Amino acid sequence: MFDAISFAGGGNRCYWQGGFFEALSERFDLAPKLCVGASAGAFAGIYSLLGLGPRVRERVLASCGPHRRNIDLAGWRRGEPLWPVGPLYRTLIEDVLDARALKALNGRTDFRLALTRLPRGLPPLLGAALGIGAYQLEKHLLAPVHPRFGRRLGFRPEFLSARDLGNTAALADALIASSCVPPFMPVTQVKGAPAFDGGLVDNVPVLPLEPIEAAGGRTLVLLTRKYRRLPEVAGRSYVQPSRRIDVRQFDLRNPDGIRAAHALGLADGAAFARQRAN
Repeated sequence: MFDAISFAGGGNRCYWQGGFFEALSERFDLAPKLCVGASAGAFAGIYSLLGLGPRVRERVLASCGPHRRNIDLAGWRRGEPLWPVGPLYRTLIEDVLDARALKALNGRTDFRLALTRLPRGLPPLLGAALGIGAYQLEKHLLAPVHPRFGRRLGFRPEFLSARDLGNTAALADALIASSCVPPFMPVTQVKGAPAFDGGLVDNVPVLPLEPIEAAGGRTLVLLTRKYRRLPEVAGRSYVQPSRRIDVRQFDLRNPDGIRAAHALGLADGAAFARQRAN
């Protein structure tokens, strides 16, 4: 149906992608030869391709709730992370994606994780703060699907194939790096250098899709926000949620928001499938 699929970032909003993919795969045989994901969209893409969505949601919903603290001052005083989301995310990845899952993923598709490299000479935390600030400014001023400020400042995209990762620890490092927005996520080394959230260049990674589209292939881009205007690119289909997803990206206290995001994805995916079938 599609030769390649891109999964945009968006933290908890990416559970919408999981629901959309589940509904679409019930009606069509999805066998993309290439997939790419940024930030939490990379994890959503991987677990969706492997059919592990129910397992992921079971663990996430069991660990989230009002008992959690998004900023844990008491834990920080005990020497634990001030923002618990990073360690919890790493534990989830390691629990779900074992060696068997990595082998299955690499046998099914070429999955590429979108990373960002900082401009040369910038210290990691300062560079990340500059990139986050540029992204937020552009998003609020212009609301583009594909931002440009980061690239103009010298931030460089990098796409790491899961087939080049030798083990699940390397995959976990790459997934954490692809989501690295300090201070929520720890700075992680990939190939000997710090790597950051792919969204610092483009939260909707499409660069790897372009050779496939140029050759006449069809691609699908799964967004996690609603946009006023979507780009028009030959062979490419952008799909966005039918309404705003009301859950914050790193919120550990709102399991109902995660359930609602997934349910909306199921409904939107089923509607998209019906349109394609007609």
